[in-house]
Amino acid sequence: MFERYYQELLNFCARLTRNRDAAADVVQETYARVLTAQQQGSRIAEPRAMLYRTARNLMIDQHRHDALHLGTASLDGTIDADTLVGPSAQEPEVAAMSQQAAQVLLAAIQGLPPRCREAFVLHRFDGRSHAEIASMMGISQKMVEQHIRLAMQTCRRERRAWEARHTPSCTDTHGAA
Repeated sequence: MFERYYQELLNFCARLTRNRDAAADVVQETYARVLTAQQQGSRIAEPRAMLYRTARNLMIDQHRHDALHLGTASLDGTIDADTLVGPSAQEPEVAAMSQQAAQVLLAAIQGLPPRCREAFVLHRFDGRSHAEIASMMGISQKMVEQHIRLAMQTCRRERRAWEARHTPSCTDTHGAA
C-alpha cells in the first residue's frame, strides 16, 4: 500500500536533510513505524499524510538530538517545522518509480540469509531491541548487530543501484560532447 510513496518521500527527506543516506534512513524508519502501527491494529485512513507526518517528526527529533549533542540549539530550542511540508501533488511517474523502489528493497530483504532477515525484521519492523532479538534468536547481541549491519548495507547498496539506473545523469540531459 505504501510503496507508491517511497521515492516521493525519499526526495522530500533528501531535500531537507541534504544527505541521501540520512534521508533513506529516515524513510526506512518512517515505513517501519507506520507499518508497526498498522500491524498493531491502527487504521490509517490517509497513508501519505501519515508517512509525511512521521518522517517530519523523525527529522525534527533528529534535529533536536543533533542540536543538543552538537551544541547548536537555538536559544528557545525550537525548530521551524513550517519548512517541513510535503509536496502537494504526486506525478504518475513518481508513483510508478516509488513502487519499483519499494519492490527492490523488499526483494533485497527477502534475499538476505534467513537469520539475518529475521534479526532485521524484528528490529526494523517489530521495533525489538538488540537484546530482545538476541534472546529470542539465541545468539549474541554482537551477532544481532552484525546481521542488522549486513541488512542495512544490502538495502543501501540495492537502493543506490536502483537510483543509479533510474536517475538521469548530467550526460543524459546535455547529450554527448
